[in-house]
Amino acid sequence: MKFTELGLADPFVRATNTLGYEVATPIQAQAIPVVLGGRDLIGCAQTGTGKTAAFTLPMLQRLNDSRPAPTTGNGQHRP
Repeated sequence: MKFTELGLADPFVRATNTLGYEVATPIQAQAIPVVLGGRDLIGCAQTGTGKTAAFTLPMLQRLNDSRPAPTTGNGQHRP
């Protein structure tokens, strides 16, 4: 399954593609949608299968989505 099919935002998909990763490993394909959905997850896979990215990418996306919009300095939100 490609990263574009997992529900990740474009900046995160572009970052994975830039690093040469287009197809998710099985642990990533199974874990990313679960974490993006806000559910708890326990995963087990061999070393080198992408477990760190499996929970870090959706975690970063959830943090980014919850971040307040930047302001212009006078308290107004930028478009």
